[in-house]
Amino acid sequence: MGKQRKYTPEFKIQCVKEVLEGKKSEWKIAKEYEISRSSIQQWIEHYQIHGEEYFYEEHRGRNLGNPYAALHRKKNLSELERLELENLKLRIENERLKKGYMVKGVGANKEFVTFKDKNMKS
Repeated sequence: MGKQRKYTPEFKIQCVKEVLEGKKSEWKIAKEYEISRSSIQQWIEHYQIHGEEYFYEEHRGRNLGNPYAALHRKKNLSELERLELENLKLRIENERLKKGYMVKGVGANKEFVTFKDKNMKS
C-alpha cells in the first residue's frame, strides 16, 4: 500500500477541470501526478454533484473519530464529562434496543444477544 498523500482543494479542482474541459485524460493526469485514477474519478463525481465547495469543507479527508472515546480512558472526570458519557451510553443502549439486540458481557467476552435468543420472561 502506498503512502497516503494530501492534495489541496485547488489541485483537485484543477485536475477535475482539465479532465472535464478535455485538456487531459484521467489516465494522463494519473500518470503525470502519480495519483490513482480512482481518486480522480471520485473527485470528478464529487465535483459534478456538489461543486467546488465540496473540496473546501473543513472535515473533508479527516476521520474525526468518536469525541467521547477519551472519556473512557480519563481517570478524573468532571461532573459534566461524567454526565455526557452516561448520556452517550444510554443513547447507544437505546439504539441497540430499537434494533432488537443487547450486549452481554464486557471487553473480549462481549456478546451481542438478539431478543429472540433471550428468554424475555422475568
